[in-house]
Amino acid sequence: MRAPDFWNFPRVSALAHILSPVGAVYGAVTALGMRRAPPPAGIPVICIGNFTAGGAGKTPAALAVARMLTGMGERPFFLSRGYGGRFSKSSQPVLVDPDRHGEADAGDEPLLLARLAPVIVAADRHAGARAAEAAGANVLVLDDGLQSAGLAHDFAFAVIDGAVGAGNGLCIPAGPLRAPLAAQWPHTDAVIVIGGGEAGARLAIEARNFGKPVLRGRLVADPACAATLRQRRALAFAGIGRPEKFFATLRETGAQVAATRVFADHHAYSAADMSALRAEAQKAHLTLVTTEKDFVRLPADSAADVTALPVTLEFENAGALAALLKGALARRR
Repeated sequence: MRAPDFWNFPRVSALAHILSPVGAVYGAVTALGMRRAPPPAGIPVICIGNFTAGGAGKTPAALAVARMLTGMGERPFFLSRGYGGRFSKSSQPVLVDPDRHGEADAGDEPLLLARLAPVIVAADRHAGARAAEAAGANVLVLDDGLQSAGLAHDFAFAVIDGAVGAGNGLCIPAGPLRAPLAAQWPHTDAVIVIGGGEAGARLAIEARNFGKPVLRGRLVADPACAATLRQRRALAFAGIGRPEKFFATLRETGAQVAATRVFADHHAYSAADMSALRAEAQKAHLTLVTTEKDFVRLPADSAADVTALPVTLEFENAGALAALLKGALARRR
């Protein structure tokens, strides 16, 4: 699904008011589940989650954390649910092999994560943690899971999109929150605010009031790819939680975004989708550009003329992130 615009209105809309009783029930159920005591893993677990449904930047944050752990001499594995892939329904954990497995098998996010470190997809998080440890991991980076009681966290980051923050402050389907913020703060050890914006700044202040460290970062396009796109006219398309964030990053490269097309989050592109996009691009002499996450969901024979723009999360104070990770590992070991 694509997040509805009214979720992020500064004021609660009429539709959000109508849906708020359902949201209150949804949030209460999620909050109740978060109070259950999850089983511990045999190795440290670093959770990369968010307060809201989709689009905050968890995948770049997970990659940045794993990259730093590797630089510290650790052997991180990613643990993912593999949303949208058939492995997410498997009774046994699966080690993702990007040379053999596709998006239909593992989901889009695990394929991106597997470029950096091994990925275990598991519906049962505790079983996935055991499989990762048996395969040689000495620390787990949990992709999502802040609201899950499936596995205990040694340290949990909540990733926040600075532009939208907590949206209208209501729970799904009235707003973007997965549970009331009051229920989520006790399970959060630090926040990562990506990009600027008043909404993110308000949550950063709230985090500090709760004694939570605040890390700030921004998404930066790959310089080599950005150079090839500079001054080119692009048709940008994306099926992610916050496509506007991708379009803004693309503009920052110097590309001229002449047209945009938005699809549902995790959209599985068909041959017909690509035919329509290609016809539109060719008619206006535009370059097709999308995200890396979308790129792995394209039909194999439809990707040759599409440019995927890689992005990385850069922290204002990488040393603060390293200190938090070292502290979490030291407390566990």
